[in-house]
Amino acid sequence: MTLNTNNQLTLLIDLLDEQKGECCGHVSEYQQISRLVQSLMNNNNVTDQELLRILPEIYSYGKDGEIVENIEDHITANDQNLASWLHALHQTSER
Repeated sequence: MTLNTNNQLTLLIDLLDEQKGECCGHVSEYQQISRLVQSLMNNNNVTDQELLRILPEIYSYGKDGEIVENIEDHITANDQNLASWLHALHQTSER
C-alpha cells in the first residue's frame, strides 16, 4: 500500500511525537523517519516552503539516530528541534 502525502506526514508526526514524549526510540524508527522524509523531499507535490525547509533537518536527525550510541541522548539533544518540527508539521498537515 502506498501512502499519500497526508499519510506520510501523519506517520512522521506520530514517530517524532512518540520519541519526544517517551525519550526513546529504535533504529528501525529512525530508518522509517529517513525513508518518509526522503519520499516527501522527492515528492513534487510538496510545495510548502516551511516543510521543505525542515525536511533536510529531520532527515539528518533520522540518519544520525540510526548510528548513535545513545538514542536517549540524541533525542534529548534534539528536544527543541523536535518541538519546532512537530509544530511546523502540525501546521502543514492542517492546510
